[in-house]
Amino acid sequence: MNYIHITDIHATELNIYHQFREHAFKADGSFVADSPKVVNLLLEEKIEVCSILATQEYYDSNLTLIAQQQDATLYIATKEQMQNIVGHKIHHNVMMHGIRPKETPLDKLGNHILMLDEISSTQNIGAIARSAAALGIDSYLLPSYGPHPYSRRALRVSMGHIAMLKTHIYSNLAQTIETLKDHGYRIYAAEVTEDSTPLSDVKVVDKWVILMGHEGHGLTPEILAMCDEVVSIEMIEGVKSFNVGIAASIMMYQFKYRTI
Repeated sequence: MNYIHITDIHATELNIYHQFREHAFKADGSFVADSPKVVNLLLEEKIEVCSILATQEYYDSNLTLIAQQQDATLYIATKEQMQNIVGHKIHHNVMMHGIRPKETPLDKLGNHILMLDEISSTQNIGAIARSAAALGIDSYLLPSYGPHPYSRRALRVSMGHIAMLKTHIYSNLAQTIETLKDHGYRIYAAEVTEDSTPLSDVKVVDKWVILMGHEGHGLTPEILAMCDEVVSIEMIEGVKSFNVGIAASIMMYQFKYRTI
């Protein structure tokens, strides 16, 4: 392998790592991932890799994975150099510059979809992705006006498992719902309403979408009216809601493994 030892941390080719922060690099599809667990899972999922910045210890411990990266530039740095590049203390020994996979068109998604409206927490984006991957959910739909699932924190929280999901970023929620219905999906909105169906009573069809709303204000009445069914998780009196990541996990499990 062709390793490059870092002698100048301000070299132009390292700019992507200097700019290591949330929401950077959307225009060209680039992202930066960090920590061995996240990077290794992404490498196993055959993500396009531009470069890796790591200590010699990381490379020595992952020779098989690294040997598959014939087109990537491999930078060797000390832990101190890596910390100076990113501008803060780090607790890992590897970062990777990759290219996000191309989005999957709506008509090429799987039969089981977790769809988000406006979710403000990047951590929730990542947690839901991890749960979806663990439960075998096919696809993940997110709005263009929210955090991207390949942003640094979402990647870290998902442990890189976002790479196991087909993703699609939409710009208009109402139009996307109509398109999905045209493709034969039944849209289940997760919301507590007077006439919502208890989760334990839901009859699940073959092609479905679970739509989760904003952490604070949920889904609008207009969007709820467009959905085929509104579903709520049974809760004891006095508790109004679950965290959206927990709620999504409960619903995905019920839909995937407790079908009626």
